[in-house]
Amino acid sequence: MEQVVRTQKQLGAALRRARKQAGLSQTALSDAVQHRQATISRLEAGEPVELPTLMATLAALGLELVIRPRGKGKPADIADLF
Repeated sequence: MEQVVRTQKQLGAALRRARKQAGLSQTALSDAVQHRQATISRLEAGEPVELPTLMATLAALGLELVIRPRGKGKPADIADLF
């Protein structure tokens, strides 16, 4: 399922959902990307991680990053950005 992610917190939540749908624990995912479980926890919490870690995690979950122009939202949607 395609998701629009505009914040680090949203990214973390999307990755957590994808991991759970894949039936993986944080430990199993961390083993797959060769990082500590704490790193996966930080990523899912919306905390900063290095770009190679994010890309490896996306790949391990069978996901990819797509760059596209930002959609025009309603004024109420702007609050989600801050």
